[in-house]
Amino acid sequence: MPFGVINAPSVFMEYMNNIFPPYLDQFVEVFIHDILMYSKSEEEHVKHLRIVLQTLKENDWYAKFSKCEFWMHKVSFLGHVISRSGIAVDPSKVDVVF
Repeated sequence: MPFGVINAPSVFMEYMNNIFPPYLDQFVEVFIHDILMYSKSEEEHVKHLRIVLQTLKENDWYAKFSKCEFWMHKVSFLGHVISRSGIAVDPSKVDVVF
């Protein structure tokens, strides 16, 4: 998608929501320009990663490797920290308030 297009984030989100419907809220979340995948085990994650990358490829979309992060055990996403222990408020967001 070209840089600088004013409605690019909303177009991207709509397109991703159209190509991933069976996987949304199962192991994929899409927000603005991010695709977040989550799994219960590493074996399951391999399957999910293949599904997501294959779905992108089938729809002529490609992930830029330098912008991807794989096999993370803790992720900051929308003001929360998501990890194996569960979901918690991102402490850096709370520090700003005080």
